[in-house]
Order: sequence, then structure tokens, then C-alpha cells
Amino acid sequence: MSNPFVQIVEPLDPKQPLKKFFNLSKLEDVRYAHLPFSIRILLEAAIRNCDEFLVKKEDVENILNWKVMQHKNVEVPFKPARVILQDFTGVPAVVDFAAMRDAVKKLGGDPEKINPICPADLVIDHSIQVDFNRQPDSLQKNQELEFERNKERFEFLKWGSQAFKNLRIIPPGSGIIHQVNLEYLARVVMDQDGYYYPDSVVGTDSHTTMIDGLGVLGWGVGGIEAEAVMLGQPISMVLPEVVGYKLVGNPQPLVTSTDIVLTITKHLRQVGVVGKFVEFFGPGVAQLSIADRATIANMCPEYGATAAYFPVDDISIGYLVQTGRDKEKVMCTKRYLEAVGMLRDFTNSSQDPDFTQVVELDLHTVVPCCSGPKRPQDKVAVSDMKKDFETCLGAKQGFKGFQIAPDRHNSIVKFNFEGHDFELAHGSVVIAAITSCTNTSNPSVMLGAGLLAKKAVEAGLTVKPYIKTSLSPGSGVVTYYLRESGVMRYLSQLGFDVVGYGCMTCIGNSGPLPESVVEAITQGDLVAVGVLSGNRNFEGRVHPNTRANYLASPPLVIAYAIAGTIRIDFEKEPLGINASGKKIFLKDIWPTRNEIQAVERQFVIPGMFKEVYEKIETVNKAWNALDAPSDKLYTWNPKSTYIKSPPFFDGLTLALQTPKTVEGAYVLLSFGDSVTTDHISPAGNIARNSPAARYLTSRGLTPREFNSYGSRRGNDAVMARGTFANIRLVNKFIDKQGPQTIHFPSGETLDVFDAAERYKQAGHPLIVLAGKEYGAGSSRDWAAKGPFLLGVKAVLAESYERIHRSNLVGMGVIPLQYLPGEDAGTLGLTGRERYTIIIPENLKPQMNVQIKLDTGKTFNAIMRFDTDVELTYFHNGGILNYMIRKMAS
Repeated sequence: MSNPFVQIVEPLDPKQPLKKFFNLSKLEDVRYAHLPFSIRILLEAAIRNCDEFLVKKEDVENILNWKVMQHKNVEVPFKPARVILQDFTGVPAVVDFAAMRDAVKKLGGDPEKINPICPADLVIDHSIQVDFNRQPDSLQKNQELEFERNKERFEFLKWGSQAFKNLRIIPPGSGIIHQVNLEYLARVVMDQDGYYYPDSVVGTDSHTTMIDGLGVLGWGVGGIEAEAVMLGQPISMVLPEVVGYKLVGNPQPLVTSTDIVLTITKHLRQVGVVGKFVEFFGPGVAQLSIADRATIANMCPEYGATAAYFPVDDISIGYLVQTGRDKEKVMCTKRYLEAVGMLRDFTNSSQDPDFTQVVELDLHTVVPCCSGPKRPQDKVAVSDMKKDFETCLGAKQGFKGFQIAPDRHNSIVKFNFEGHDFELAHGSVVIAAITSCTNTSNPSVMLGAGLLAKKAVEAGLTVKPYIKTSLSPGSGVVTYYLRESGVMRYLSQLGFDVVGYGCMTCIGNSGPLPESVVEAITQGDLVAVGVLSGNRNFEGRVHPNTRANYLASPPLVIAYAIAGTIRIDFEKEPLGINASGKKIFLKDIWPTRNEIQAVERQFVIPGMFKEVYEKIETVNKAWNALDAPSDKLYTWNPKSTYIKSPPFFDGLTLALQTPKTVEGAYVLLSFGDSVTTDHISPAGNIARNSPAARYLTSRGLTPREFNSYGSRRGNDAVMARGTFANIRLVNKFIDKQGPQTIHFPSGETLDVFDAAERYKQAGHPLIVLAGKEYGAGSSRDWAAKGPFLLGVKAVLAESYERIHRSNLVGMGVIPLQYLPGEDAGTLGLTGRERYTIIIPENLKPQMNVQIKLDTGKTFNAIMRFDTDVELTYFHNGGILNYMIRKMAS
């Protein structure tokens, strides 16, 4: 073994000399005990993988010296233990792998070198939609339609699981990626190749951070970066600052974990934790279950941190037992963590490490709340919801405004649904979804919803039939304990039947609303509402017809569904009036914490987890029946509208091309702040009048067969046309929302794709102008691939979301950032100029580059290649080109 730290390797158990570990306590370095627990995991990985090539002794020293080096923008490598993917991001990853094999073969290399080295799990959870609800067979019908729409994609993924080693597929119908990871895939401590070491994971979904709640360090990366990790490359990252988040006190009896996470999200947004780790500590952590911690860690992307880490403690160990993990392995896990100083006691302050800064939350101060109407960080106390929504109605168009004229605030539209007359108004709830791993992984809020439903039904309350209600659990375990505890039938009576096991409404797979409801919303230009127990509520994401969307706990989702409106003060107004004429208030049916805990103790048991997960890879008969090819090179079907060989590697040679100055670029789009990856590359419905729809129609498809953008990420022709296709896109060149822009040479207003094609045919490069937080939201590699295919050479923004900047780098698109204190306004940029970006020969990380305009104006911007490795990728035209050259040479 060539590792320079081989002297600290020893057996964990003398009786098993072949099972070893790197004993970090043998470093005998006083700095180790002061490191945040999250940094200790980075250190262990660096020591274990130290080969003086990809990982050097200098890297180990930099991590050990974290207290000093955290402020010095120092780059360190990290090799995670695992990679996890979902199918929306997993399909394009497998497409890229298949295309890379073709490219390596063309360059004279061995195509089978393109193979995951790092173990990868791909969970199919993003394809199912809420097409059917409020029917006894909704689940079966939705799953049948899922297979009908996605058979081609699923056959391709099944091919991938056979063609590539170290790639395991969890079939559709199994659950949501992060809940399956929490309950089944996560090890906490790995036992692999004769060594014990901390489990760690990167995933192609931003909410990979959910696993931090169990003490497994994990975060989301771009699909492109994940592919490099799968091929054995370390992640190159700037050694992060670590914000210590101290929890004290006990939550109030009526508060849920959802209320806590929405409070923390708003707080940490205000603190400012972008690009940092957050590590939780303090006696309040001991009051939280693993499910509570996972809920808090899940929404880490919404507060902007890289990771939201809860070190492993005895409650974590107990969770492993509760979820049916092997008891002997659990004991080894505890013994290993004790040996390396990574087992935490949150009540023992002498264990508290050093942090960059410390912020504190008293859990007793948390009140029931929601977030919205357009962003997850915009927390609103439940007691203020009615007033806040009514203020938003008249406020200027923006994150907290809809700009509805005052004389129309009380507009009512009558409509008929299934032979009965109803009314809709601003604030009417039309979607109520118990969805998302954020909450369905947490038995306390799910059983709380079930108990509330039971009391509501017994009190004679109902949900109006036109409201699209649904329950999409993150695993079969949820259905098991809801059924066994006797609350499932009450949920069904209120319309919350199980409609599928997947992300569904949370990612925009909410399915169609009734025609009469859509007509009423359109006729009255109503601000209709979706209420969901998810983690994202950006405009246009949940459903095109719900302009306001609120994140809420599962019990509150049911409460607002019963009320039928967001314009209700639960303290003063009844949820409804039963058949006897009695007013029923929310407080009359809200279950107590003690009630919920008693049911949870009785019905959430290890046997359920074992029974569900023992058969997870074989239980789906439709998946088992799929016939997939067995060739090592994929045979592309030119007739396919789902799977297509991408053009990323066309013309690739072994020789490097010197990066050239970008000459006379036009601005394709000009944005303000908080443009999300949903705006750049939507995952939901394909509008019938869009370029993507025109392409699919030309291939012989009907609108019913379009499926979603997310499902077509294996086809670049659809995805390029779907880039910037969000109907809520706000482009400063256009005076209304929509996916259009101005083609400046002609002055015509065109769909974005059509304008980009005109520029490309004329040989004109393109750039995009943006404000703060460009690329916020989901880790979506097509939000970088799409602009690349449109001919975008650079983005100039005030700031970037971490994963999206990494994805731009991965595709060879230059992320430029205004100098501090400057922006488009201060520089007087209109976006109608032409931009020349001077690329010097000797590039350095985060160097300033000069930008010249055709108006004669010149200014500087920061080129956000943050590390030498990122510059290497840029010189290669992107990370995948780099990997192909490396494998082919």
C-alpha cells in the first residue's frame, strides 16, 4: 500500500484482522478534536485515499488545519463513498455514459473503461404523475400510465444496469430517492474492500442533503460532476466554512418538524450560508428524532448551504435498529465511530468543536407556519396566513405580490363540477398534496395527518370534490403504518388516497386539474392556490394554474383542503360546519404530540421496514418483464423521442483546443434575481404551443403522448427546445411573462429556442445576463447543457447557486460574476449591446477578465472557475471531454 498514512491502519476487532480502518485518533494531533464533525469526514476520506497524485499529504494538512485554512479559499479533494441518482437526472447520466463509450471507441480506446468505479444507486421516482386521484384504483392506474409513457426510458435504464458494473437500479413504485436512501441504502459506516470508513454520498438531486440527518455526509452535485465521481474522480471543492447551528429548548406541543424546518430555512437565509456547511449541535438536537433531523437537512438547498450535518449519536444508532438494519453491523458502526471520535453526545458541551460562527434557535419559539406564495424561504405564521395572502394579492408583481387590482380582490367565479355548482375566488385551494420525502419520511407528521383526518371525518367534515387531493408516500413503509394504525381509511374518505410512490406534485407532476376548474381560474384571472407538504414552491413548478403555492405540514395540507381556501384565520373562523350545524374549528381536531407519539411507538416497527425493503428490487412485475438489450455499446434508435445520442462529443479529438476570446456575443436573455433551474430547464408539462411540442408533433406524437420535460431528458433535441421554456419566465426584454426574447438583428420577438437558432445559423455567440442567485433550485444538469446547446458561451450574473455554477463549468460555459458593488444597473448595461470577453492565455482561478462592448465601454468581471481542476475542465471543453480524453489516451 503506497498510502503515507499506512501506519495508522489497524483492525477494528482483533478477532477479525482483515477488517481494518484508519484510526484517526492515532494521528496524535490536537487539532483533530477541535474539527467540526463534518470536516472530520472530509479528513478521513483524504487520509484513506491519499496517493500523492489525486489526493496529497498537503491536502490532509490543509483539512487538519481547517481553523486557519477555511478562510483562505484553499481547494481540497473529496472522494465520496457512494453516488445516488434519480431517474430525471439518472437517464441523462446513463445517456452520457453510453455516448462516452462510443466516443472512447472512436478515439481508439477501450469503451468498457467507461464504467462506474464508485458504487451508484439510481432510484426511479420522478416519472409518475397524479393523473388519477380520489379513486380506489388511482395507484394502479397511475402506475400503468407511468409504464405506458416511460417504457422506452425504463428499458434503457435496465440496459444500463446490465451494461455497467456498480450501477444498481431501484425500480419504479419503490419510493422517493431520499427516503429510500434514509431507510434502506445508507450504511452510516461502510464496510468495503476490507476497510471500515464513514458513509458519504453525493447525488444528482439537490435534496441529497436529507441523509445528513442520519449522520451521513451528503450533498447534491450536478449530473455532470456526479458522472466524473462515478468514474473515480474526486470532487474538487473549496474547504468550507462551517456554521454551528445551536438548538436549545423543546418544541411547543402543537408544532411539527415542518414548522421547525421552515423557521430554520428563513433564519439561515438571513444569516447567509451559501457555499458553507451547517452543523447542528446543542441539547435541542437530542429532542429531535432522526426523521425530524432528516426533514431539517432535506431543505438545506432552500437555505443555501452545501450540507446540513447532524453528527451520529445514540438516536441515530437506534434509528438503524428501528429501520431493520442488521444488528451486528449496527454494533460495528457504533464501535468504529467511537474509535475515531465521530460519535456525538449532544448534551455534552465538552464535545462541541470549533465553528466559523455560531447561531442559535430556541425550539420553544417556533410557531405553526407555512411558506409562500412563491419561495420556500418566505415563512408565514399560520395565524398571519389570511392577512399575508390578501396583502400579496394587491402588492406589486414579485415574490410576495400578484398585482391584482383592488376592485377585483373579492371576485367570484361560479362553475359546475360533476353536476354540482361551486364557486372559486382568489385564494381558493385547488391542489392539496401530501407529497415529498421532506415530510412523508417522518412518521410523526404523517400519523398526525392521519389522526387529524380521523377526527375531521368523525366531526362530519369533508373536502370539496373539485380539489385535487393526493397522498404520494416516499416508501411502502408509510402506507404500511398508516394502514396498520387504522387512519388510512379516514385519509381516503377526505380524498387523500395513495396515488403513487414518487415525488409527484413536489416536482410538478401534479397532473391535470378538472377542465371546469381551469376555465373558472382563467375566466376570473384568479390566484388559485396549491398547498403541499413539499420543499419547493417556485412559480410555475407545482402547476401552471396555481399562481400561489404554500409549503405546509401534512396536517395543515388537510386543514386547508377542508377549508377550501387560504383566506381563513383558524383561530377565529371554523374549518367547516357539519350536518348538525355545528362549527368545527381546527383546534377541535388537531392531535396532540402525545397522541401521535403513542401511535408511532405502537405501529412504526422494524418488521415493516424489513418486509418492504427485502423485496424492493424484485417486487415490480412490470419492471421485471421489461426486455432490455445486453450489448455493452448501446444501439441508438433513430426513431426514439426519449433516448438520443447527444452531440456533446461530436468532433472531439485527443488534442486540446485553446480557449478563445468570445467575440461580439449577443445577449439572449436578461434576467433579474432568483432565476431558478426550473426557469432555465423546466421539468413539468410541455406546453402545446412550444418549440418542443412542435418538434414532438413533427415526429408523429399527439399532445397526450408528450409526457414531461423531465421524462425526456435523454433526448437533447427536446431539451434544447425546452431550455428557458418556463411559462413564468421574466425576461427584461419582454413586457410580459413567457418563454420569449428579442432577436436583435431582426428586432423580432421569438420563442427563445427559435431566436437562438437564428443566432447560431449566423455564427453569433450568445451570453445571458442575470442578477443574484442565478440557477437556484434543483440540481439540474440540463440547465447547463441546454444553454450550451443554444450557443450560450457565458453567463454574467451577480451571484450563482453552487451546484448550477459547477454544472456550467462542467459544460464549458463560462460563469462570470460582476465585481463587488457592480451590476447591470451600475454599469448601465441594457443587454442590447454586443459583448467581447477577453480570454487570456494564462488563466488562474477566480481571475478578473476584461469585457468590451460594441458601445466602446469596457469593464472587468470575475471568471468563476474557482479551482485549478475547474480550469483543466474548461481547457478540455468540459468535464466529460476531459474524462473521455483521459480514458482514451
